[in-house]
Amino acid sequence: MTTTAQAGANTAPAAGRRSRKTVSAPTGTDRIPKPSQGWYRVKGTDLKLRRVTTILEQGCSKGDALTFWAGNITAETAMNNLPYLVSSSLRPEQRTEAYDWLRRAHIRKKDERADIGTAVHRLVEAHVLGTPMPEELLADEELAPFLAHFLRFVEEWQVEFEASEMVVGHEEQGYAGTLDYLLRSPVIAAALAAYFGTEVPADSVFCGDTKTGGELDVKGVYPEASLQMAAYRKARVAWLRDGTKVPMPETFWAGVVLHLRPEGYRLIPAVADDEVFQAFLTVKANSEWTSGLSKTVIRPALTLPTTNSEERAA
Repeated sequence: MTTTAQAGANTAPAAGRRSRKTVSAPTGTDRIPKPSQGWYRVKGTDLKLRRVTTILEQGCSKGDALTFWAGNITAETAMNNLPYLVSSSLRPEQRTEAYDWLRRAHIRKKDERADIGTAVHRLVEAHVLGTPMPEELLADEELAPFLAHFLRFVEEWQVEFEASEMVVGHEEQGYAGTLDYLLRSPVIAAALAAYFGTEVPADSVFCGDTKTGGELDVKGVYPEASLQMAAYRKARVAWLRDGTKVPMPETFWAGVVLHLRPEGYRLIPAVADDEVFQAFLTVKANSEWTSGLSKTVIRPALTLPTTNSEERAA
């Protein structure tokens, strides 16, 4: 018997007929949706789920905060490099180069922080899963304090992890994302109970998130963290590491954000209840407006209609 693969290798398709490629259903880890260009594609289907972080980027107004941050970074960079900027301003061939370098200072800082955040998340994930930590990260002296403070957090708060870097989604609402981790901690439960003045069972499962930006005693954790956490909490499905699709585990209505910095850490409560989820859906609608309908509502300028007398004169 000749298989399809053998026939395709030895004979050309008949004229006017397209060859057909057999696509097998995804199995194992291939079933886990992967992010690509702002979407998660559900393998074996035509379903695309909008990435939660993309929704927040497009749907949340940063207001003046981002403008002031960028201005501060640019000013700090200029003050720290005055000799270079002064000498460059006197040389026409270097002036443009120096100008471009300075105006991109905030972009370099953002990329630098993103690189650190990604590396820290990899270290945290390896610890949670009990897998070897990447050697290139362990050898990075800049990352060492982040790891030390994370391990101190785990010990001091008696944390046990239920999941890490788990893809979750809400197919009806059309979104998906990768949560940092789910955890249990009787110490966190007791602290939240005292903070909110309500009962929090000691065996509660909490959503957890790690942030590495800002300064430890100033900023670093913003309201968008609660929107993100609420979206993950309210997801309907989750994909395990073997690719199995399961219902999203129940979690407590408030989670925690681990603000991890070289000088220490803070554990920040984050409300992620039904009200916050409704706010996330509003942000999602804003995102859809920004990325879709808003691009079609302002049309080219009108031209003055030609009158009958003008047509006759022509």
